[in-house]
Amino acid sequence: MKKRLLGLVAVLAAFTLIIAGCGNSSSSSDKANGNSTKDSATTEGSITAVGSTALQPLVEAASKQYTAENPKAQINVQGGGSGTGLTQVQQGAVDIGNSDVFAEEKDGVDASKLVDHKVAVVGMAPVVNKDVGVKNISKQQLIDIFTGKVTNWKEVGGKDEKITVINRAEGSGTRATFEKWGLDGATPIKAQEQDSSGTVRKIVSETPGAISYLAFSYIDDSILGLSLDNVEPKEENVATNDWKIWAYEHMYTNGEPKGLTKSFLKYITSEDVQNDLVPQLGYQSIHSMKVERSADGKVTDVK
Repeated sequence: MKKRLLGLVAVLAAFTLIIAGCGNSSSSSDKANGNSTKDSATTEGSITAVGSTALQPLVEAASKQYTAENPKAQINVQGGGSGTGLTQVQQGAVDIGNSDVFAEEKDGVDASKLVDHKVAVVGMAPVVNKDVGVKNISKQQLIDIFTGKVTNWKEVGGKDEKITVINRAEGSGTRATFEKWGLDGATPIKAQEQDSSGTVRKIVSETPGAISYLAFSYIDDSILGLSLDNVEPKEENVATNDWKIWAYEHMYTNGEPKGLTKSFLKYITSEDVQNDLVPQLGYQSIHSMKVERSADGKVTDVK
């Protein structure tokens, strides 16, 4: 009887070891396939985000913080303009397309295939060289300047100085937003065009009489952001739509995001990033808005 009992114990022990071995094997397999509890596959690998230069500083800063916390992740961030970002993400050439405008607003882009991830709000303002002699103009005067009807700053209360218009390149989301909400859809005159927001700031700061437009995040002491109809280009005025030249910052994906792309997008919309990094860099949290605006321009109160 004793021998039979010992034999039974031995069989049970062997069976337990087999089960444990299978469990370990299954666990190892899950980890190898990215199915661990931590889901390490979502924080490893490499992705590329391309597009809006207005959004680029935020994505770059967020990616540095993210990769510092997740050293096995690599996030490549490039500019090129909103049109480039939308086109490339639609083609599957990049993982994320950064844009200042809704995909519905871009010709040649099938918005139905893209998923919109709003990550911030950005105000935009006309900016001038600090020597022009004005700080506030009317919206109609702004339109007249960019359409060539006003060519000297003395015509709007400034110095007797020729106005030099600096435009953004075709495909720029900043340009599309400025023309739609700042110029009421008017077509600006042919002028020097620049792809980069940083380059625009430098040229305006160094060119007497220059005017252009930039996201709030690019406006510093080297240039001056103009008020329009006595409304200052400030975040609190964007939040209520009293300052109307603003846009959502979108990060589009071709279909629902997965893996590292999904993890990074979740990170950039997290409370830590939205409450700290976003305002620190001159953007507004998507949660600070008191109104919301649809692709067709309809503005409603935030519910």
